[in-house]
Amino acid sequence: MIMGLTGDSKGQLLSQLAELVKEISGLPECRNSCKKMHGTLVRRIKLLSPLFEELRDGNEESMVKIEEIKGFELLKSALDSTKKLLQSINEGSKLHQALQKDQVAYKFQQMTETIEAALSEIPYDKLDISEEVQEQIELVHAQFRRAKGRPESPDLQLEHDLSIVQKEKDPDPAILKRLSDKLQLRTINDLTKESVALHELVITSGEDPGERIEEMASLLKKLKDFVLTENPEADTSEGEKGLMKHRSPVIPDDFRCPISLELMKDPVIVSTGQTYERSCIQKWLDAGHKTCPKTQQTLLHTALTPNYVLKSLIALWCESNGVELPKKQGTCRSRKAGSSASDCDRTAIIALLEKLANGNSEQQRAAAGELRLLAKRNADNRVCIAEAGAIPLLVELLSCTDPRTQEHAVTALLNLSINDSNKGTIVNAGAIPDIVDVLKNGSMEARENAAATLFSLSVIDENKVAIGAAGAIPALIKLLCEGSPRGKKDAATAIFNLSIYQGNKARAVRAGIVPPLMRLLKDAGGGMVDEALAILAILASHHEGRAAIGQADPIPVLLEVIRTGSPRNRENAAAVLWSLCTSNLEQLKIAKDFGAEEALKDLSETGTDRAKRKAGSILELLQQLEVKEDAVSLSSL
Repeated sequence: MIMGLTGDSKGQLLSQLAELVKEISGLPECRNSCKKMHGTLVRRIKLLSPLFEELRDGNEESMVKIEEIKGFELLKSALDSTKKLLQSINEGSKLHQALQKDQVAYKFQQMTETIEAALSEIPYDKLDISEEVQEQIELVHAQFRRAKGRPESPDLQLEHDLSIVQKEKDPDPAILKRLSDKLQLRTINDLTKESVALHELVITSGEDPGERIEEMASLLKKLKDFVLTENPEADTSEGEKGLMKHRSPVIPDDFRCPISLELMKDPVIVSTGQTYERSCIQKWLDAGHKTCPKTQQTLLHTALTPNYVLKSLIALWCESNGVELPKKQGTCRSRKAGSSASDCDRTAIIALLEKLANGNSEQQRAAAGELRLLAKRNADNRVCIAEAGAIPLLVELLSCTDPRTQEHAVTALLNLSINDSNKGTIVNAGAIPDIVDVLKNGSMEARENAAATLFSLSVIDENKVAIGAAGAIPALIKLLCEGSPRGKKDAATAIFNLSIYQGNKARAVRAGIVPPLMRLLKDAGGGMVDEALAILAILASHHEGRAAIGQADPIPVLLEVIRTGSPRNRENAAAVLWSLCTSNLEQLKIAKDFGAEEALKDLSETGTDRAKRKAGSILELLQQLEVKEDAVSLSSL
């Protein structure tokens, strides 16, 4: 007997599918660099609507075979994921999507493949649908099938323009105009929304406001300068433009605090993503309110994140319109004697610690993310967060099963460890074994930040011993092999610092560090030659390190670096070569056979002081070798 679903179950599923198609079809038009991919996917999905409507309105007493239902269930899951992707594209940062266009295109390609796979599980010829609908669905299916192997062509003009604007301090206005139009960032209102989207990206994804965020903020500032220069009245109505000469400029709505309706002096973002004047929202919170004044949503926490990009926009608008730059009110940010942070920040930090200690998993994740950002922001926050007792709570979260919470916790500890006094507190809280565990088993982002944390902690000599004993070095070597460029550098700097301690040199060699270092050294385009040579130079001072390096056929690549490398790399290559040649006659002979003498003579004249000494010492050994070989030759006559 074939199992099936009743008409009621069938009808419910088809109604859900029809509703999903309707919701996707009704999404706002995409207004950024993903416009073509977004529009194409929505158009194809919209064409599926007649299938579900006809089936839903058909014979309710019919039975649907399990093979058929499998396809519909898969399609529902695929459309759910697609709706989330399309919404995130519409609501997200336009600059981030433009800079990450390859990753975004990959997500669209994945959705296309998932929908096609689901459609392949639906036998249209066995369904009770009209011939016209069957032909339409088969046509849509064919479009998805063709799209699987035909990824989106790159927008070379956009990539070129972004590259130019990133590199140049004062880009060509024509290029900025193209970018402004392409990304639909044409007005102050557009730019303000983009600044909020950037901050939302930092908060929700846990991104540090590091190089990538700074890169986007820099791009946004250049576009903002262009917009204000080309069209300083971009967000004013025609009537207002006519009156501009006779009265003060109209303040854009997004620059006004939703509570006071005044121009914001110190804009901050609450957990719902809304921005307020700091003093106004703080009064609201101090009065016992737990909701966002504008949306009435319950606040997950009461931390206030400075909206630096909006503040910069306000400052530039004021400058362009001859308005005096607003000054922050002193009541909220003034410090008490002996206090390392403002009352507002201290209150926010205490509230976040309460969430860390007693909140549910979502509250803990959000609180850890906020602390991560606060600790990144300035030295005062790092002191205040530690003084409030956050470190033991963050260490506890290192063993959390939620990957994002774990990432936030380890990165918060990394940021806190910048303060030297916090390093001891972190170690005393028993963090090292847990950080090493994150390094071994966490997500790639968590592993990379764990490596950076271990490097920061290893600045203190006694911590080098503890970190090495906790088993960090094999995990760091693994990250060195498979991490992102930043992750590899974090792993390399941690390994280098740990290897200053003699016992860790042996651990690194026994864990197999030399082969991956040699691979990095030979890959000139990989960007890791400096780090590989620095670690090899320190390992070469250990007898096990010299032996392992000697087995890796190092002489040719070391001599190539001595001939063509940077001054520091030539110095380190000479140091490795010196360690090999002074301890092993065979290595000295190999160096001679590969023409070391000429390269070392040049280094002895043009290298750093240390490089000159190493080169001179090896040249003496080569001369001694030559004398011995000549003597042997004479004795054989």
